[in-house]
Amino acid sequence: MTSTLIVEKKKYTYEDYLKIPDDKWYELINGELLMTPSPVPKQQLVSSELYSRLKDFVLRNDLGKTLYAPCDVYFDEENVVHPDIFFISKNRLNIIGQKNIQGAPDIVIEILSEYSVYRDMVQKKRLYARFGVREYWIVIPEEKEIEVHILKECIYPLHATYSKTDTLESPSLKGLKIELKDIF
Repeated sequence: MTSTLIVEKKKYTYEDYLKIPDDKWYELINGELLMTPSPVPKQQLVSSELYSRLKDFVLRNDLGKTLYAPCDVYFDEENVVHPDIFFISKNRLNIIGQKNIQGAPDIVIEILSEYSVYRDMVQKKRLYARFGVREYWIVIPEEKEIEVHILKECIYPLHATYSKTDTLESPSLKGLKIELKDIF
């Protein structure tokens, strides 16, 4: 006779999430509380360079706001994440609340680390598509590549893959050109 042990995972809410001490980063994906390790220096360097170029372009053209982690992006009671970098267009700045971003940014950029591959390429990709993030970039530092995905009918087909020798152009931010040799 065999017996099976069934273990139910606790579903967490935004209220539970707010009670977590500030000394560690957590994200809430489909009610699952997930710890996020601090970025490694290589990831941080790529993030810094990419954020700087995106922010400069957005400011120069008065297009909206560019933010970075840690900043809560609240989708609903069971989904709160910290994208590495994100952009909110000028006509949608009302989603910037006192304590969090309340809704989908226009562009989200995640920078892969050895700990975040599944979360960024599967879990968050599904989550961002579900909540309507129009453009999703996945930065792969080890490969020196950036994948740009554009939302179409609740999924993210690959729009383009840019390598270290390419110039990245965003379909959502017309005129944005980022030389990836300067990022990697």
